[in-house]
Amino acid sequence: MDAPKALVEDLLRSLAAGPRDYAEVMEAWRTSCPRLPVWEDAFDAGLLERFRAGDEAKVRLTAAGCAALAGPRT
Repeated sequence: MDAPKALVEDLLRSLAAGPRDYAEVMEAWRTSCPRLPVWEDAFDAGLLERFRAGDEAKVRLTAAGCAALAGPRT
């Protein structure tokens, strides 16, 4: 993972309460900066997933994302 762990943890915490709209998450977390790929690193690590709820695209934590939040904080 290239992104600082604290930022990935912040992203996971933002999804801990439940699924959020994909567009909302992308607006807050996507970056074009190659040194700060928070969304990309979390997604590539399998910590969150995209899914459809009717006509809406959503994002939620995976089991691995929940486990990462339950582990020791950095």
